[in-house]
Amino acid sequence: MEEHIRALWPMLTRAPPARTSAERSSLISLPAPYVVPGGRFREVYYWDSFFTMLGLVRSGRLDLVRDMLDDFASLIERFGHVPNGNRTYYLSRSQPPFFAAMVGLYAAATDTAHALRYLRALEAEHAYWMDGAPSLSLGEAYRRVVRLADGTILNRYWDDLAEPRPEAYRRDVELAAAVPASRREAFYRNVRATAESGWDFSSRWLRDSSNLRTLRTTDLAPVDLNSLLYGAERLIAALLVRRDRPGDGAAAARYDSAATARRSALLRLAYDPGTGFFYDVLWRTGERVVERPTLAAAVPLWVALATPLEGRRVAERLQREFLRPGGFVTTLIASGQQWDAPNGWAPLEWMAIEGVRRYGRPGLADTAAARWLALVRRTWRTAGRMMEKYDVVDPARPAGGGEYPAQDGFGWTNGVALALLARRAR
Repeated sequence: MEEHIRALWPMLTRAPPARTSAERSSLISLPAPYVVPGGRFREVYYWDSFFTMLGLVRSGRLDLVRDMLDDFASLIERFGHVPNGNRTYYLSRSQPPFFAAMVGLYAAATDTAHALRYLRALEAEHAYWMDGAPSLSLGEAYRRVVRLADGTILNRYWDDLAEPRPEAYRRDVELAAAVPASRREAFYRNVRATAESGWDFSSRWLRDSSNLRTLRTTDLAPVDLNSLLYGAERLIAALLVRRDRPGDGAAAARYDSAATARRSALLRLAYDPGTGFFYDVLWRTGERVVERPTLAAAVPLWVALATPLEGRRVAERLQREFLRPGGFVTTLIASGQQWDAPNGWAPLEWMAIEGVRRYGRPGLADTAAARWLALVRRTWRTAGRMMEKYDVVDPARPAGGGEYPAQDGFGWTNGVALALLARRAR
């Protein structure tokens, strides 16, 4: 399987298209080669790429990791953010902000000095997510930033357009036909915001877990999004200190202060002491969505945001309720959506496994990794393919649900598999 994955990298790598070809396409030209996920996904996707990079590092392809970082920095310079993918119809939204994690991965594999070239892009992307924050009144939102009634600033997913997605136009129009005309724009906005989350779709975002028309993504301050931004703020502060130019010390202090404030808010608002778990927050009321526990609760552990006690309690619940024969299940609700039970996804497996390991549960981490790798290897031996997602509840069944059949390829599964195998070999 490992040889198969390494042989896939050239097949999944795309060179920048010729200018004349790019002008006749929706594809946004990039300056350097990049890796696509595979299957129906023939362009680079933002958050997928971090998990792909995990495997590229283990394959000795730091050159390709740097190429992709240069591509993302180029997108930020041109558009102010990394789009969902390098297609023109994705420009109105981003995806979970993993650029800082990518830079940190590259720095760890090389030297921190190599990360400094991306500092301007990191700050520009952070500004994109925080656009409008200073002018918000209590209980207001603007694009991707919200101010709660107590003055807390957090972030949400959003899309700058309120219309059907071009990549799923017919499906969106058909769904919206049963939505009252007065609420149709809000429905489209929520569909697109959910696409920005990467979890499209999941009961996590629904008022009614059986009805996709009840999406409320823009009403939520997601715990994973805000954890990722906390990590970005910490990294930017550290890189500013390392660069040490005039004014960098004061700028670093601002980012560090923002990270501290965000962490304090998440510990106060997203963590529930009664159940020992992190949840998304309804930003208008400050309520935790405790009826929707998801594997997103592991992300505060992955970025080292949780306290030791909180980390242990989250790990205990992950073991008790989310660990299944094939690894960690995404949610506890089987809604028919792909980001729900019984499915498991490589990015969430990685963050949950490494998150519980960070908080003193190496045995749980090793068990979950072994189960996930066994499932991935069994599927590869049977079908000869690496899949986008897997059924972790019944490993004998193929994963399903969602808008399209399970895809093979597959970038983030390849990357996480190699990274977990490399850790096991140490």
